[in-house]
Amino acid sequence: MTDTIEQNVLKRKAVAGRPRLSISAMSPAKALRVGLAKAAHDVLRLALVVDGLTEERLSLSELLDSLQDRALFAVLNGPAEGLGLVALSPQAMAAVVEMQTMGRVTPGQAPDRRPTRTDATMAVTFIDRIMEELETALAEDLDVVWAGGFRYASFLNDPRPLGLLLEDAAYRVYRLDLDLALGTRQGQLLLALPAAGRGNPPERKGEPVPDPGVEWSRTMEQTVLGTPAQLDAVLHRMTVPLSAVLGLKPGDTIPLPMAAVSRLRLEGAGATQLSIGHLGQARGFRAIRLTMEEAGSAVQTILEARGATDR
Repeated sequence: MTDTIEQNVLKRKAVAGRPRLSISAMSPAKALRVGLAKAAHDVLRLALVVDGLTEERLSLSELLDSLQDRALFAVLNGPAEGLGLVALSPQAMAAVVEMQTMGRVTPGQAPDRRPTRTDATMAVTFIDRIMEELETALAEDLDVVWAGGFRYASFLNDPRPLGLLLEDAAYRVYRLDLDLALGTRQGQLLLALPAAGRGNPPERKGEPVPDPGVEWSRTMEQTVLGTPAQLDAVLHRMTVPLSAVLGLKPGDTIPLPMAAVSRLRLEGAGATQLSIGHLGQARGFRAIRLTMEEAGSAVQTILEARGATDR
């Protein structure tokens, strides 16, 4: 039985009311599976299948504790000075090298060794292609905010410096179990990117485009306000002969004027005086008490400095 005109109109309205999926319509996990296999085929001519994948959200310390020994650690550089990490297990790294040197993956386990700079150089194109495929697959999805824009920056063969290089923040961590060369070898790949997105959201048709100037000002303000500022509490400054300094030994005393305790200077960079305070204690710690006028003076100095920076 054919539909009536009224039924056809209702069907069209129902279809029009359904939310439309973006072109990507792909989860980050699926995008990684597909992108990794495509990158291996196009760059290395290597048959690669993702046998297993897990997704976690970890702190920096948890991430560092979970890293595999003797892996190749590729540091990624991304938007807004964000840093990420790709870790290739020794067996996966060996497969990458063998495909580029011998054209095949040799059967059996590869020697367990620390990766070299040459290994890292041979892996750069492969790693960048993985990140490019992931970014392309999620180009019209909100996940591109944290997944897009990351590329290879440098490598480490020891994970210990990562605690100083990477930001102490939450990370999206993906662990992939890899079947390499049709079961000839198994390896692992880890991808860790800052959970807080650093990139720009995808542009939607009909939606206003963010003003770059406003975005820049907001980013600059967050960066400036988040920058560490060192303050020095100075009791007293004096000038003494070098011979006297060289003659100092444990147990010697350096006399200070009584006014030093009640006229302590709070200084910023370049010995710039921000305020005057009094030495005291608070909750068992040494503390500096500022009067309201003195505190206001310090804040005013900081605000004037910020104003000069904005100009």
